Amino acid sequence: MEVVEKEKKYISSDELSKHNKKGDLWISIQGKVYNVSDWGKDHPGGEVVLLNLAGQDVTDAFIAYHPGTAWKHLERFFTGFYLDDFKVSEVSKDYRKMVSEFVKLGLFEKKEHVTLFTLTSVAIMFSIVVFGVVGCESIWAHLGSGMLLGLLWMQSTYVGHDSGHYEVMSSKGYNKLAQIICGNCLTGISIAWWKWTHNAHHIACNSLDYDPDLQHIPVFAVSSRLFGNIKSYFYDRQLKFDALSRFLISYQHWTFYPVLCFARLNLYLQTFLLLFSPTRNVPDRLYNIMGIAVFWTWFPLLLSCLPSWPERLMFVLACFVVCSIQHLQFCLNHFAANVYVGPPSGNDWFEKQTSGTLDISCSTWMDWFFGGLQFQLEHHLFPRLPRAQLRKVSPLVIDLCKKHNLPYRSLTFVEANLWTLKTLRTAALQARDFTNASPQNLLWEAFNTHG
Repeated sequence: MEVVEKEKKYISSDELSKHNKKGDLWISIQGKVYNVSDWGKDHPGGEVVLLNLAGQDVTDAFIAYHPGTAWKHLERFFTGFYLDDFKVSEVSKDYRKMVSEFVKLGLFEKKEHVTLFTLTSVAIMFSIVVFGVVGCESIWAHLGSGMLLGLLWMQSTYVGHDSGHYEVMSSKGYNKLAQIICGNCLTGISIAWWKWTHNAHHIACNSLDYDPDLQHIPVFAVSSRLFGNIKSYFYDRQLKFDALSRFLISYQHWTFYPVLCFARLNLYLQTFLLLFSPTRNVPDRLYNIMGIAVFWTWFPLLLSCLPSWPERLMFVLACFVVCSIQHLQFCLNHFAANVYVGPPSGNDWFEKQTSGTLDISCSTWMDWFFGGLQFQLEHHLFPRLPRAQLRKVSPLVIDLCKKHNLPYRSLTFVEANLWTLKTLRTAALQARDFTNASPQNLLWEAFNTHG
């Protein structure tokens, strides 16, 4: 009996783009159209990332974030439609080929015991911190313990970050446990909050109105475009550039480092606001709250073991100042890179990542200190790639950027600081003279904005 092949049905990209909201959310992967309207609330990466790319072809983003085993789950969402104008750019072809080569080489599975070594160092540091506070009377021992706790927070955060992108443990259950311990229990910052913001950041890298990691009004602004009261589509509110914002931003290049020393206070606040929000769908809310309760039990108890309030204040400041290096690193990776306004586009995934990131060059022995995130572009292009592999693939990424005439910027730590301060100072001076700054801002944006 002759089998009659079913005729394919097609829709255009314009038709696909109309399905771009909650309740009517379609995407395309490899030219096949999927209806994920009801899947958003259950999506492990959160609904925000789907909404940001809704109504588009998202093949590159899907490949970046999902292992090969995820493809088999797509068929249940297939609408029966194909894109009639589906095209793949030369950059995307090379990017997908590179991912395929990495899979064949097994790079996504080669974690090289980084998590074991890091967790061991965290356990050792925690023991030393407790001994320094409880078992020593010297103020210098207490100061050193505070500084060491700040370093512990940094290293623990790197494990939490890694476990949020790929499995660092032997099973999903143990991986989730590592997230709660390294994030909530040890640092006081919810892994649920991190996933919520971090996935949105990756998808909308350096979009002023979609990337939460650039939305720091009224304290910081990296571009004069933020002076226009633009809407944050992540927080669903206006980023108001009022008199207070103008004043604070006018001096942001002076306040940048002091503010970073207290950045954790904002992260603690954001954690509580998310976990106790009655309107947010928070995965594993109870586990996250329990983990935060553990932190706010042991940390105050540890402080109570110090002999006086001045020493307690000194201890907390020491923790915060050392850990601010990590907050600084996150800023250096993006603040001085190119920015744009509008939603991310699935058709220029590779280009947007190269445009919105800066690498920090360092010696191999410093990889542990930066947690692999000094290879920021490599991490953004291959978020599932274990940090032990980022340095190895860096030359390949450089070659691909050269081939397609795309930026690959790797700066020393000092250079990255200078670039960031220059960006902040430029915006600060524009904020001071905002009433007469429109022509100047437009010219400045023309030279400094991509997208």
